[in-house]
Amino acid sequence: MDYTKKPFYLSPDDLAWVEATFAAMTQEEKLNQVFVDMLWNESPKAVEAQQTAYQLGGYRYNNSTPENLWEQNTAIQRASKIPALIAANVEAGGNGADSGGTKLGEGIACGATDDPMSAYYMGKYGCREAAAIGCSWTFAPIVDIDLNWRNCVIAHRAFGNDPDKVLAMGLAYMKGAHEEGVACCMKHFPGDGCDERDQHLVTTVNDLSCEEWDATFGKVYRGMIDGGVPSVMIGHIMQPAWSRALRPGIKDEEILPATVAPELLQGLLRGKLGFNGLIVTDATHMVGLTGKVQREVSIPAMLMAGCDMILYYRDHDEDIGFLKAALADGRLTQERLDEAVRTVLAFKAHRKLHEKQRAGTLMPPREGLSVIGCKEHKAKAAQIIDRSITLVKDTKRQLPLTPERHRRIIIYTVESGGILTKVKDMIFGNKNRRPTDVLAEELKKNGFEPTVFKLNYLKYLTPKGVNGKKAIAEYSTKEFAAMYDAAIVLCNVSSFSSTNERSLHWSIPMGPEIPWYATEIPTVAISVAHPFHLIDLAMVPTYINTYNANEETIRQTVEKLMGKSAFKGISPVDAFCGRWDTRL
Repeated sequence: MDYTKKPFYLSPDDLAWVEATFAAMTQEEKLNQVFVDMLWNESPKAVEAQQTAYQLGGYRYNNSTPENLWEQNTAIQRASKIPALIAANVEAGGNGADSGGTKLGEGIACGATDDPMSAYYMGKYGCREAAAIGCSWTFAPIVDIDLNWRNCVIAHRAFGNDPDKVLAMGLAYMKGAHEEGVACCMKHFPGDGCDERDQHLVTTVNDLSCEEWDATFGKVYRGMIDGGVPSVMIGHIMQPAWSRALRPGIKDEEILPATVAPELLQGLLRGKLGFNGLIVTDATHMVGLTGKVQREVSIPAMLMAGCDMILYYRDHDEDIGFLKAALADGRLTQERLDEAVRTVLAFKAHRKLHEKQRAGTLMPPREGLSVIGCKEHKAKAAQIIDRSITLVKDTKRQLPLTPERHRRIIIYTVESGGILTKVKDMIFGNKNRRPTDVLAEELKKNGFEPTVFKLNYLKYLTPKGVNGKKAIAEYSTKEFAAMYDAAIVLCNVSSFSSTNERSLHWSIPMGPEIPWYATEIPTVAISVAHPFHLIDLAMVPTYINTYNANEETIRQTVEKLMGKSAFKGISPVDAFCGRWDTRL
């Protein structure tokens, strides 16, 4: 690797620091430098003690308040002999860096605006807020391509299904992030969006042919590499076509996730695509990796395959022990370890962390926290929301909804969690404001009389479960149509790393929430999370994707429902899921 070339462009002074620092490192320090740890609400004192003991290369943390995270990150850098990388998932804005950050929009919301400037501001303002608490690395942009509507990992996180749009958005995000001094890490090579499964739970597959891959994911990666992206995150994703092409004769059982596949990292990413930056794994506790390779084998194999940093250790001493054992028996060479460590140091020099450490400016002043959640950022977020909310269909011309014609509206809600969560909330209450509550409030403010449907499960509970037939028969169809002028189905379903699906789950079989009423009164479905719920709501003639569940989004959605504001979003994916009947 030539660190004087793209993407690091190190100066002679930068290179001198890399070599001097490397020469002074012990073997133990080298082993620790390739790890990024995940913090989970530890105290600054505990974090400082850990970094003093281990001198890890970097950290990623669980979100907390800006003040807490500033203190935590200050403690990390205070204890670091070599400045530490501090990373955050700034995938949708500053909310990925801390709990007070501004959500500028999921990737798909930016895609729906059809304007790369939305992604630019997502990167710029999001990373400005991240930098305020000491972050130097964003695990973004997500440059996956949503080629399968059943995909349950990146459906709302990716910019869309068009490689050209994804590339334009990715480059724009990177420009904004780098202007704020935060290094980008595009993900998840060799590309998510083909498989319908979640690599948190099972190894997934990018099953495109080499030619198809080159025209889609390859096009995006080449464009991002040409644009100077300094780091790449590797997904626990197999790419059989390229593994077979680069390793003729490879058996099916030998095809492995990219994180431990040298043909994909060295042959494809570094070789054919010419990437000259830092390679980091995705989280190594995902079953997409652990379900394929024993950890004792995978930890050194990831470095030997071409990764430079390992995202999260499971047990520090055990994982370090795995590396030592592999060095002893030749499964990991000292040369490859040294190259990985040098690349980590070069990446830090590229971010000028060594200069900031000397100047005492690794951590920004505490007063800079005022930028987090500021009016300027929220105003831009509101603008992106306005331009992204998408009217996917209104085939019976039911809109606009007005108090004059649709005063009495019943609201049904489908949320993640199912019946047990709803029973628990019914008994113990729920202090959080749900999108449903905000929707009801906004409708009421605008002259409607909303009713939030709440099924009394206990009333219909039998030894064999809830009696859906009895619940739905509580009133006749004519009585229902006389009671309400319109219905809204609000879908807030987007689970993550717990199921291999994103389908709607109704509370009880054939229950009263399922849109049987779509033929009786005007019915509108609104998905505030996943963009493909129309597959379960084909009977509903009016369907809207908002891509966001916050209060500003709900407020603007009501304005658009009433015709006070135009729908401006253009779906960046096939929200009809390739079906003809969903278009009716």
